[in-house]
Amino acid sequence: MKVIPVRSAALFLIAAATGFGHVGSPDIYFDGNAGPYRLFVTIRPPVVIPGVAEIEVRAAEPGIRQLRIVPLPLTGPGAKFAPTPDNAQCSKDDPQFFTGSLWMMRTGSWQVRVEVEGDKGPGVLAIPVPAAPTKTKAMESALGAGLFVLMLILGMGFVSIVGAGVREGELKPGAMPTASSRRKASVAMAVATLLVLAAVWSGNHWWTAEANSYSHNIYRPLAMDASADASGKLNLQLRDPGWLPSRKLDDFIPDHGHLMHLYVIRWPEMDQVWHLHPDMTGTGEFAHNLPKMTAGVYNLYADVVHENGFPETMVAQLNLPADLPGKPLQGDDAGGILLPLSQTPKDTTVAQLPDGWRMIWVRDSQPLHAKRSTLFQFRLEGNDGKPAHDMELYMGMPGHAAFVKTDGSVFAHVHPSGSIAMPALMLAQSQLTGPASAKDMSGMGDMTMKLPATVTFPYGFPQPGEYRIFVQVKHGGRVETAAFKAQVE
Repeated sequence: MKVIPVRSAALFLIAAATGFGHVGSPDIYFDGNAGPYRLFVTIRPPVVIPGVAEIEVRAAEPGIRQLRIVPLPLTGPGAKFAPTPDNAQCSKDDPQFFTGSLWMMRTGSWQVRVEVEGDKGPGVLAIPVPAAPTKTKAMESALGAGLFVLMLILGMGFVSIVGAGVREGELKPGAMPTASSRRKASVAMAVATLLVLAAVWSGNHWWTAEANSYSHNIYRPLAMDASADASGKLNLQLRDPGWLPSRKLDDFIPDHGHLMHLYVIRWPEMDQVWHLHPDMTGTGEFAHNLPKMTAGVYNLYADVVHENGFPETMVAQLNLPADLPGKPLQGDDAGGILLPLSQTPKDTTVAQLPDGWRMIWVRDSQPLHAKRSTLFQFRLEGNDGKPAHDMELYMGMPGHAAFVKTDGSVFAHVHPSGSIAMPALMLAQSQLTGPASAKDMSGMGDMTMKLPATVTFPYGFPQPGEYRIFVQVKHGGRVETAAFKAQVE
């Protein structure tokens, strides 16, 4: 007996409207080093292709004299031949802030290469950027009205010129048009009118055909069907709704050692979150043994990365009964039961953990704003206020965070380095530092290194509204999961 999955129409609309890689959160945030310079980079990919990507770079320290940016493919021969870079503009008010824009001419995996010259010498950084059209831009009403008036003027002018030419083109100076010439002019004007109408119809037909052709190129994320059998085994089936012919369902590469990162969140209270890692069992098929979970509806967000570095996030919804068995968490799987959303104070900064520890959101009193790049800092400490001293890397990173809007329209899995997929980052960086395998993420960090009790995530909320922030860190062999509520203006 299988548990029948429950899907809502709203969730499918969310999936259709989303950008790639994350649900409803297309902008890219990255915190890293270009040689000796620490940079906080924000990239806003174009929504149409060809289109312009907007770039913002903030340096952690002064001393940068020149900053150049250039786009090039992430993989293939084009990745080896960078065009002449553009100079980013330095702010007149802030010498550590730079802006620029770059054209991305085709759909696929790109990279933005940042070259720095400053007091500490040169530095370079490559940031992967998935580029795909996510919508068609409608013509502005004022522009459309203006063009319509101009079309009427041109059409009427053409008809009038034809009529005047036939009626008066052969008259001698001072002579008046004859009745015959007037009749010929009327016939000519009628023919000219038909020609104008035919031209307008043909133009509209061509415009509609081009718009329909372009609409077929609009990004459509992979679809996902979710179900669980009587033994508590989760089965995921990926489907390609049709987008690029080259897209595959079996070319995924590991991200932190796993082909898929799956967040399972109980809805609508968001009081349970599970970070799981299903195994691939066939082309487009994944399976995983669920832990013991409370009955209810769960939203599923699954991250994968194609071998060309292009990330995708699939969504589904699953209804679990009360008697479904569960198995203990294994490997990197983690999660927990949290304070329900309705009982969580707004903009709370302290999350009490069930084992006596607590996580602190280190933030100021300023309100959060949409579309604003922010560094989110969290600290793990005991009830005595002392920071944890036994921090460990969790899947090669100091921590993982998920930013989820409470209506389900936004989901972003973020690392301390930013919101980009780590395999794509490795592909980009390997071209700068030498060969590196994006297919083996197991060596991303030294598990014995001493880590601080504080972890920072760069991100920017894409929309105003209410969000839930899930933060996971590891210490003493245990993964702690905390949740916070954030109101974004």
